[in-house]
This record gives sequence, C-alpha cells and structure tokens, in this order.
Amino acid sequence: MVKSLSILLISATVLTSCGAVRESRINPFNWFGRSEPVAVQTVQSGTVNPLIPARRHNPLGLRTDNTPVEYTAPPIAEVTELLIERRTGGAIIRATGQSDVVGPFDVRMTLDEAASGNGTLAYTLRAFQTPGPRSTGPLARLVTAAVYLTDQDLAGISTIRVAGRENALASRR
Repeated sequence: MVKSLSILLISATVLTSCGAVRESRINPFNWFGRSEPVAVQTVQSGTVNPLIPARRHNPLGLRTDNTPVEYTAPPIAEVTELLIERRTGGAIIRATGQSDVVGPFDVRMTLDEAASGNGTLAYTLRAFQTPGPRSTGPLARLVTAAVYLTDQDLAGISTIRVAGRENALASRR
C-alpha cells in the first residue's frame, strides 16, 4: 500500500510539473514565438506586378507576351452536323465538319459579327490545314468544335447558324 501511494504521489508531482515545460525553450512550439503585425509595402497602380515574370530575351523567337493573336484559319469545307445541347444555365453549340485534307488542327468556332443580328447568332467553323492527301477516308478529315453560351447570351436569339466554306447549317428554337 505504501509503495502504490508513493508511486501515485511521484507521478502526480511529475504531471503537475509539465505545465512549466509548456512555456520553456525545450518545447519546439515556442521556438519562433508569437506572430506580430508587420507593415506591408504597397504597390502603386500602374507599376509592375511582381507575380508576372519580366519579359526575357527569347533566342528561339517564341511569343512570351500575352497579347491576343488574330485567328486567321480558313473555314472548313463542309459543316456536316449542328447540335444545340441544353445545359444548366445555358447551352452548348457543337458543330462537326469535314475538311479538305487530312489532319486539320486548332479547330474553332468563331463569331461572324457581319452575319449576326436580328435574332440570329452566326459562327464560322475554322481550322488550320496543312497540305496533304485528299483521298484518305472521311474520318481522318472530321473535326468538331463547341461553344458554351449562357442563358443571357441566348436571350433574344432565335436562330443559330454555323457556316463552312461550301454550306451552312442553322437551328431554330
């Protein structure tokens, strides 16, 4: 009984001394101290953003700036399919077309502002094409592009038209 009582007293004494370790330098949580407010250097409007890297010399001549480049691809030969798929908050306009040659790339549907108006939204299906064989099967020349439009973009639009070089497909709602 005396042995268990002495062990109990010694363990209670050791446990109560743990509170002193909490504030000591032995505890690794105390090595850096508490946080303090520090003055921040403000950047004036119109100055260089430090998060955007500075333009460097480019020996390969590749574009490193973010200036928009005009998309100059020619229209696809024929538009074969036009689908308008309703989605939450808008619609996806998907057009499939057939190019003249194998391997078209960078396919886009570009807005044709000249043909748009009076409730019509007009697009042109375009892709860059390299010279190549023309007799390969039609699946190697098939391209698809899509555009998402919100309900606000579709307000007042009754016809959507996608044109290629030789034809155009339209869908009414």
